Amino acid sequence: MNEILQEKSNQYYLERQNNTESNSRSYPRKFPFALKKAKGSWIEDVEGNKYLDFLCGAGTLALGHNDSQVNQAMIDLLSTDAPLHTLDLTTPVKDKFVHTLLNLLPGELKNNAKVQFCSPSGTDAVDASLKLCKTATGRSSVIAFTGAYHGMGHGALSLTGNLSAKQKVNALMPDVHFMPYPYSYRCPFGIGGEAGVDAICAYFERVLKDPESGITKPAAVILETIQGEGGVIPAPVKFLQTVRRVTKELGIPMIIDEIQCGIGRSGKFFAFEYADIVPDVILASKAIGGTQPMAVVIYNKDLDLWQPGAHAGTFRGNQLAMAAGTVVMERVSKPEFLQDVIEKGKIIEDRLKGLMKEVSILGDIRSKGLMLGFEFVDPKGKPDQLGSLPASGEIAAQVQKECFNNHLIMEKGGRFGSVMRCLCALNVSREDIGIMLDICEKVIRKVDADAKR
Repeated sequence: MNEILQEKSNQYYLERQNNTESNSRSYPRKFPFALKKAKGSWIEDVEGNKYLDFLCGAGTLALGHNDSQVNQAMIDLLSTDAPLHTLDLTTPVKDKFVHTLLNLLPGELKNNAKVQFCSPSGTDAVDASLKLCKTATGRSSVIAFTGAYHGMGHGALSLTGNLSAKQKVNALMPDVHFMPYPYSYRCPFGIGGEAGVDAICAYFERVLKDPESGITKPAAVILETIQGEGGVIPAPVKFLQTVRRVTKELGIPMIIDEIQCGIGRSGKFFAFEYADIVPDVILASKAIGGTQPMAVVIYNKDLDLWQPGAHAGTFRGNQLAMAAGTVVMERVSKPEFLQDVIEKGKIIEDRLKGLMKEVSILGDIRSKGLMLGFEFVDPKGKPDQLGSLPASGEIAAQVQKECFNNHLIMEKGGRFGSVMRCLCALNVSREDIGIMLDICEKVIRKVDADAKR
């Protein structure tokens, strides 16, 4: 009897996980429980404790856990004896997915796009896009940006800004050059505001057009429209338009990584739509698979110069992901759905900005739709030339832990792990948003009081 009771405990499963899984696991260290059930925005552990999930698979679950329509699409497919994995062979399910996706593309790309299905991770989509652009241009160097996160594969990691994952991995992909990304609160040029954006735009253009820059003409420029792991930093419209203009003038493919910020999270189906630009390559994963593993590269057919088999993957024909992903795209792309995402994001942003005026540990609130980040600072630290206090990963970690203790799941990111990030379901209810905000406010006030002592 004791053994049966023990097997139902979180600790039982955590100890077994610790004994059998890699030391690189991360989430169980922050959220020490074993999951049993999940529905909508709520998850339940094996002991019956319920938690509000504002992480949702790092943004993968656009419609939350076990959405009835998404699940029914997969059940219907399973009941037909349809093939579930098809390599890159076509099926009616795949055809519908592809054409649903292509019809959502902006501008001239809608009628001039090709789709490459990859192994089911964003990292593989990044690597595929590099191979595509290097093949098409015959060039080797790549421009990325500080604060970027493009994945943990060998090629994708070379484009990622965060140093901790790179320091012990020797000989990453060579010829990657990092340029500053606009981050007004901690402007890389110490200017901030519109002047800081102008400086970064000018620097980007001058370096790429300077025959003495030391950087050979790139095969591609890759960036996130909203940096996610980098701290939820939306790219200003002027910056995106400048990058698009300069890359087009110079014949450099522009790769937009929408793996986390795309598929409706920003309040647009693709976040780059805010800038009214059309990139050469779009990367999509996470939410596009409708809870199932999926990664695709969408690109201008002018780049389609690689040969058959140039990029492959055994699990690129995931039919369940295509059936579920079609449902997600059809629902999320509706104007009324996207408007609701914007309105719910504004509710969270306004409440947190009001709280920021009353506490000392909140330094900045950044948001675009339901992709939000709030940056924690050390109130006893010395402000920089912009008046911004030092980032505090310790305070953010304390807030995250207290949120978990109050049954709210949220993840950290950003410089020094100082930014709490909202990646909730896009159809989260206003009631659940209220619960999340009540917990956050209570926790932040408590941690703020402790920080002042």
